[in-house]
Amino acid sequence: MGFDMTSNLISVKKMLEERPVEVSAPCRIDSGGTWDIKAMSIPFEHIAPVTLNIALTLRTKIILSPFKEGYIKISSEGFQDIAEYNIKKDLPFTPPFGIFLAAVNHFGYHGLEVTIKSDSPVRSALGGSSTALVALIKALSDLRIISGGDGLSKSQILHLGYHIEDGISGGHCGIQDQAAAVYGGVNLWTWRYSRENKPFLRETLLKGKDLKEISGSIIVAFSGQSHVAARMNRAWIGDFLSGKTRSGWINANEIVKGLAETIRNKDWRLAAGLLREEMKIRRKITPDALIPFTSELIYRAEKTGCGARFAGAGAGGSLWAIGEPDRIRDLKDKWEEMLMPVKGAGILRCSVDQRGVI
Repeated sequence: MGFDMTSNLISVKKMLEERPVEVSAPCRIDSGGTWDIKAMSIPFEHIAPVTLNIALTLRTKIILSPFKEGYIKISSEGFQDIAEYNIKKDLPFTPPFGIFLAAVNHFGYHGLEVTIKSDSPVRSALGGSSTALVALIKALSDLRIISGGDGLSKSQILHLGYHIEDGISGGHCGIQDQAAAVYGGVNLWTWRYSRENKPFLRETLLKGKDLKEISGSIIVAFSGQSHVAARMNRAWIGDFLSGKTRSGWINANEIVKGLAETIRNKDWRLAAGLLREEMKIRRKITPDALIPFTSELIYRAEKTGCGARFAGAGAGGSLWAIGEPDRIRDLKDKWEEMLMPVKGAGILRCSVDQRGVI
């Protein structure tokens, strides 16, 4: 007699008929990304590897609604796949919905539909899949509370979201996307995975009214071309581990620390200069993060007196710029002119999000 893997699973159909669950979390832009991957940061904890990220009001929403018992249904705007999964069969923990099925299976639920809606374009390099996973885990936690159980704290949501995604990706996932989605705001993260139960140090750089000020000093745009991060990250890690690009990564790390300090001081001119410096190094150590169009957009930002870089792993996707407000306004006009002829491209209307997952 075989083991019945479904015997301990719980139908939430009736609960969701009475009370559907909605949760949302913010996407992010970043500087110093990839240092949050353990293979890079653990051997170099003595240099305090960091990532700076800024959560955006481009939010990803998860809606849990009732579905037929014994099944899980998942759909996402921008994806043609609308899939129903029978829990008595092997659930696929593979793209496009593998991490979400893994999260639902972790909680032991069935009889639900998961709908993903996002304010950001699909595969825009703004951390969308990780953001959706954080929102889903919060929604499943809320559902557990409704059923009389204990919910998860923010730190527990981050811990679970990171380990689900890192495990299923084969160990090539960082934690910064999930961290921005959980906590929101403008933060500098120092990675220290070797410390038990303390994988990072979070420094909040700006609060309150200062978030409105930085919102006027940044701009975010989508290039119109989607990206896939996994292949890029693996190549960058390989070059780092071989020693080929390591010195460049270390230099960039120090620049990002300086960038964080200029943002803390709201010195947008110096912040622009430091982002240009990081981008100069990135052109050498991660040249495949740029496509001709995003390279031209970044060049135009630099000529305007701003600093700009790709978001996430680049290779299309989104990019962002920082600078003094009058220069950002000039850049907005220039970028809009450049983006207008490209299908799907454009300035993303957003500001800094301070709420995190809710």
